[in-house]
Amino acid sequence: MLLDIGFLDDATRPAPIRLEGLTEAQRAPGLHLREVHDHLRDNMKTLAVLIDRAAAGEVGAKAATDEAAGLAMVANYRRFGNLCGQHCNIVNVHHSIEDEAIFPAIAAQGAGFKAIADRLRAEHVVVHELLVRLIDRLGELAADPGPSRFTDTLELYRALERVLLSHLGYEEEAIGDALGYFELF
Repeated sequence: MLLDIGFLDDATRPAPIRLEGLTEAQRAPGLHLREVHDHLRDNMKTLAVLIDRAAAGEVGAKAATDEAAGLAMVANYRRFGNLCGQHCNIVNVHHSIEDEAIFPAIAAQGAGFKAIADRLRAEHVVVHELLVRLIDRLGELAADPGPSRFTDTLELYRALERVLLSHLGYEEEAIGDALGYFELF
């Protein structure tokens, strides 16, 4: 099902460029980026635990819904639409800002940073494709619940989780310090 998506391979990523002598103020934008990403990571971990418990039959739909409702992002998004759609929208907006503003500014700092920015843009395409597929699978699962649809949806969620977490970590390492060093954020 997922073989046509070019999964991320650390060996093909341009190496981060080390910037020496950064001040605390120059490191601050990279730390802020990590904090934003940590919020996404925390919510994905909580959702993953609920999915695992549901798959093991330890929690029913109502209990899972009640537990998920306690997540800050769920409470905030419930009034605007479905959780996945809103989560996908936030990731898309975050990536759009990077693609349109941050990455061009990073790329302008030299060939090494251009290679990193180009790679991060390409990874955004993969993440977006996985998000679109997950939304489709969740719709199919809701319309026709069953073990095979649950398995397909879970497989896709796990793929998104691996890819997104890998991408977030690489992005922080590759451009975090550069954001403050070049006064881009």
